Amino acid sequence: MDHAGAPQHSFVVPAYGVSPHLRECLASLRAQTVPSPVVIATSTPSPALEQIAAEFGAGFAVHGPNAGIGRDWNFALSKATTPWATIAHQDDLYLPTFTESTLALASRHPEAVLVATGYGELLEPEGVRRTRSPMLLIKRVLMELAFLGRGAVGSRGAKRRLLRFGCPIPCPSVSLRLDRVSPRFREDLRVDLDWEAWWRLAAMPGAFAYDRRVLMLHRIHRGSETSAGVREGVRAAEDRMMFDTMWPAPVARLLARAYALSYEEGA
Repeated sequence: MDHAGAPQHSFVVPAYGVSPHLRECLASLRAQTVPSPVVIATSTPSPALEQIAAEFGAGFAVHGPNAGIGRDWNFALSKATTPWATIAHQDDLYLPTFTESTLALASRHPEAVLVATGYGELLEPEGVRRTRSPMLLIKRVLMELAFLGRGAVGSRGAKRRLLRFGCPIPCPSVSLRLDRVSPRFREDLRVDLDWEAWWRLAAMPGAFAYDRRVLMLHRIHRGSETSAGVREGVRAAEDRMMFDTMWPAPVARLLARAYALSYEEGA
């Protein structure tokens, strides 16, 4: 809340069908130490989904027809009415101080337009929480190569250095300053749409801020869009496209091959 009591942050939850993990996600949003309004956005409405929204006091917004994950994210963000918003993925969990910590960091860095937090993984079907793995270590190293111990970076070079070797910032850990930027996700991409959006955002004014603490858990399971994209070869193609925009072709090819080795570790 600001001094006038108006909420400064909201969660928007793109929901496809009725995820078995949606209630757990919404419960974690309701348990935040600083409350945020929550809106469920969907192109696949159903009485069951509407009932869950009512159960958790969440707004419910419908769009159509279903046109993929990019359209879902863009519509969901359009429903946020606060300066800051997080796209909360329906399978993920948020630790109780996620919002409080995000807003505190944003207050310390008023030039920030993107705040990212550290994250762990929730492995299915066992439900094991994992905060250390080779992939998580690599992503934390990539973050430090850009931030170098700082809480925020504002130069285009530092922000893009963060993204040149892959995308260490998962979308559900990110909060965006919507009263300063109007991010649009490409609707023709299925896996790397967040990486591509951060790359464009890095060229614009405003800082990226980073809280290193693990404040949310990203669920890894075979039913996710990322896992489907890996199996169908979509991720490999989109990764190569991204590296081609950043590097000469021989380097892009090598990086894409190296990045593919990480796929089984999760994204």
